Amino acid sequence: MKNILVNSIAFLAISAGVAYAFNYALSIPDVKFSYSSDKCVEVINYSDSYKYSCENLPTKFNHIWVE
Repeated sequence: MKNILVNSIAFLAISAGVAYAFNYALSIPDVKFSYSSDKCVEVINYSDSYKYSCENLPTKFNHIWVE
């Protein structure tokens, strides 16, 4: 019985960690950079908590090359 309780708690902790990581990965903004000039063109924000722009780039973002 004690083994089932420990396994259940471990499963719930791992599931919560995976859900948190998945939510964090989906909220990272996309930053589009021009391939020719290597400058920011557009920032796509997925989270309402922070509004980033080309002048205010986030520390972590998905780097997307555009023409």
